[in-house]
Amino acid sequence: MKILFASAEVDPFAKVGGLADVAASLPQRLKEIGHDVRVVTPCHASAAEAHAASRAHRLLRVASPGKPRDVDIATVEGVGGVPVELVGDRHYFFRANVYGEPDDLLRYQFFCRAIIEMLRTDEWVPDILHLNDWHTAPLAFGLRNQAWSNPRLRGVASVFTIHNLRYRGPDELNDFLAQAIYYSDIVTTVSPTYAREILTREYGEGLEALLGLRGDALMGILNGLNYDLFNPRTDPHVRHHYDLATVEQRWPNRDALREELGLPKTDGPIAAMVTRLTEQKGVDLAIQIVPEMVLAGGQFVVLGDGDQWLKDELKRLEREYPDHVRLAPRYDPGLAQRIYAGCDLFLMPSRYEPCGLGQLIAMRYGAVPIGRRTGGLSDTILDLDEHPETGTGFLFDEFSQFSLASAYERAVRAFREPDTWLRLQRNGMSRDYSWRASATYYVEAYTSALRARGIVPLE
Repeated sequence: MKILFASAEVDPFAKVGGLADVAASLPQRLKEIGHDVRVVTPCHASAAEAHAASRAHRLLRVASPGKPRDVDIATVEGVGGVPVELVGDRHYFFRANVYGEPDDLLRYQFFCRAIIEMLRTDEWVPDILHLNDWHTAPLAFGLRNQAWSNPRLRGVASVFTIHNLRYRGPDELNDFLAQAIYYSDIVTTVSPTYAREILTREYGEGLEALLGLRGDALMGILNGLNYDLFNPRTDPHVRHHYDLATVEQRWPNRDALREELGLPKTDGPIAAMVTRLTEQKGVDLAIQIVPEMVLAGGQFVVLGDGDQWLKDELKRLEREYPDHVRLAPRYDPGLAQRIYAGCDLFLMPSRYEPCGLGQLIAMRYGAVPIGRRTGGLSDTILDLDEHPETGTGFLFDEFSQFSLASAYERAVRAFREPDTWLRLQRNGMSRDYSWRASATYYVEAYTSALRARGIVPLE
């Protein structure tokens, strides 16, 4: 199949969150299994150098308020050799901020118009237009509308992926989001449990009824992890390398992490969070059980930036418990990898979590996750008490201090039983959460989308 993957951010050209990882890794895997994949994304300031260095440029005239604009499309090479089309426009893009600009509505509408113009004029026409979140939502109706008058577009099917329904962009885009859900041939989201959750009032953000109407076309496909990038055997950021067969050699990374952060050695576990400091991620809940961590002889390490009041609380705890708490209020990919390799417990007490990559990375690196039973956490963490032989971590249900503290206490007991702990680590490291399986499910979604258009795809 020929697949055009549209995304507001694509690693390494621009990255704010997990969408950039998906937009790099999923197309790479689809290319590896034989599909003709291209990615299209705005040229943000972080991609300006790649745009200028490209030897493949073409101009497109794109409709814009006032008068049409000439847009410079540069083709560059993305992860795994996937072609990436950078949509260059000096008025709307080439800015440092991917999101949060006062004219975001106009910027991403223009991005969608540019893609429509590409579909209308380029020799290469995709079978599948894969849309992602609100930034590309207008394209679902735009494609259907263009197909009435342009026969070459009638065979293009659309798949719309909801990565996080809570992040919906400017208020004016809510209608576009509803249109994308209604007009896309297939709607996917990033875990099976989250696909069920968004059909409820609690998680549906007012769109649960519409999503229910599309129930037969709604699929939950778990995000994958780039196992080439996240590999404790080869990770350049990790001081002491290891793998599933040598997980016992992971321990020196604990001491290295303590040394880097100025923490003393203790006989308790290191618990960690690598996250945006927001209430959605349950950082406020984790803060409440720090006294329990201290009583258990444990330590708590947090890497991330976000809400000021959460930073203030963590800094207060750092002052109160200088031998037990550390906050690194920044974005630091290298330190993140060393935390995954050096911590014992990885906390994800989220209020909601569409998929979550942190728990997948943690298990890949031999850390044991504690997560709330929601979204992708529910789909990927096997609770030890429920699965004594195959368990990979600990789950709790109620979003409360008591429930998280209880899960932490269970984890500490397991930590003090070497055989149980080693089994947890090996179980987590042996699970396959790579894009291998997830890409196969996306191919099934693409096939269903083509059939919904009345097209019989090649087997």
